Amino acid sequence: MTVEPTSLPGVIVVVPDRHGDRRGSIVEVWRKERYQEAGIQFDFVQDNISRSVKGTLRGLHFQNPMSQAKLMTVLEGEVFDVAVDIRRGSPTFGRWVGVTLSGENRRQLLIPEGFAHGFQVVSEQSILLYKISRPYRPEYEHVVAWNDPELAIDWPVAGPLLSQRDAGGRALRAFEPEALTFAEPQ
Repeated sequence: MTVEPTSLPGVIVVVPDRHGDRRGSIVEVWRKERYQEAGIQFDFVQDNISRSVKGTLRGLHFQNPMSQAKLMTVLEGEVFDVAVDIRRGSPTFGRWVGVTLSGENRRQLLIPEGFAHGFQVVSEQSILLYKISRPYRPEYEHVVAWNDPELAIDWPVAGPLLSQRDAGGRALRAFEPEALTFAEPQ
């Protein structure tokens, strides 16, 4: 397993080892001890699977309170996965990083607490597995506008398919300061 930093502190790409032969391959996508040895100290409590069609854009989501860290893995297909630093006072506040994750490259994206997260499906369909450090709580969820002009995220597929909730996201600067203030991870 290798760990690659991104331009945002704490957001990292994990490349698990892949073992294969003529029968196929196997990839270990999570073993707590190995990830802890690599400095990934999150205690994941919930796993989600998301299936989506080409052009689907989910995000940019975050919870506060009960902020979540996420470990994103694509099982099938390809997505453009994005993390946005929304920690008020951070030197990288409002900056984003995008990473291509696919069933072929088996890269994972680790997104710590204090970041908004979203992804767009590039292939005909995708299946994602993601681990979350705190349970989903809809009453604490917020949505940053996927097309916030100040973020200027370069999404790869024009005319995204959006849920009503995601279509109604707000510009980052429209959030109250307390929504972008995060407690230290526990």
